[in-house]
Amino acid sequence: MPGLPKMLNITLEQISAFLSVVRYGNISKAAHALSLTQPAVSSRIKNLEAMLGTELFQRGQQHAKLTKAGEKLFHYSQSIENLVNGIERDIADPALIDCILRIGASETIAQTWLPDFISLLYERLPRLQIEYHVDISSNLRSALLSRDIDLALLLGPLDDPRVTNLKLPHFELDWYTSALTAGQSQTELKTKPILTYGRGTRPYFEIQENANRLLGPNAAVFPSSSLSATLKMVEQGLGVAAIPVALAKVSESEGRLKRFQHAWQPSPLIFTISYLAESPGSVLEKAAGLAQEVAETYHA
Repeated sequence: MPGLPKMLNITLEQISAFLSVVRYGNISKAAHALSLTQPAVSSRIKNLEAMLGTELFQRGQQHAKLTKAGEKLFHYSQSIENLVNGIERDIADPALIDCILRIGASETIAQTWLPDFISLLYERLPRLQIEYHVDISSNLRSALLSRDIDLALLLGPLDDPRVTNLKLPHFELDWYTSALTAGQSQTELKTKPILTYGRGTRPYFEIQENANRLLGPNAAVFPSSSLSATLKMVEQGLGVAAIPVALAKVSESEGRLKRFQHAWQPSPLIFTISYLAESPGSVLEKAAGLAQEVAETYHA
């Protein structure tokens, strides 16, 4: 009987390096995403090219551009990745999966249920290396699309065909002032600046537009990327603000903040868990599911 044909000794590490360079656009970003050095990623690509006897990327290009052979390999590599992800999802013990997950979260979530999410994530996936940072939603969107983060907890949904958006419970907003000014009239409250979310965010645009409509074009609206700083300044009587009720409830119960009626009520904050849908992988999907679980428990 004839022997089995000799197979190429292509490794999953080489396939992973190849896919990362294609998706991130260059070796430097791919190396960072894989927690490898640039020489290590370059070596995997060169060994893969040597094994296949063809170049996979066009040389001299600042952004990694595939050759015809590279385009064909990209198609097959995605299929291989999907198979591996299926094995991880359906067979492998999630607790034994070892990888890095980079999470970006808006400050509203960071100030509420993010710690519970990180704790549960570590409990369910103890070998997972977790990186997280807090930023405004517009920056998180850019970071997700440039693949600088894997999972974004932000004001969504993101209108991009590559992105999967999972809806989260929303945060109701209400108007708050310092308990020290609780006896002041509505007219006096209008003399204070409105402290709000960072410039470029959805709540900022909505509050700025309605402040101009109700108070005139010279309405004082002070944006800030720090929700915790805004909360402190309102407590000290430096301004008024539309703040998530869930975040203000402790200060309100302790007598530092008080709600007041305003002529206009801001829309609730709609958050999503967003991630790139291209071969999402079992760990990413599990993490997104856990985030939904924690958020729903928090808002219950």
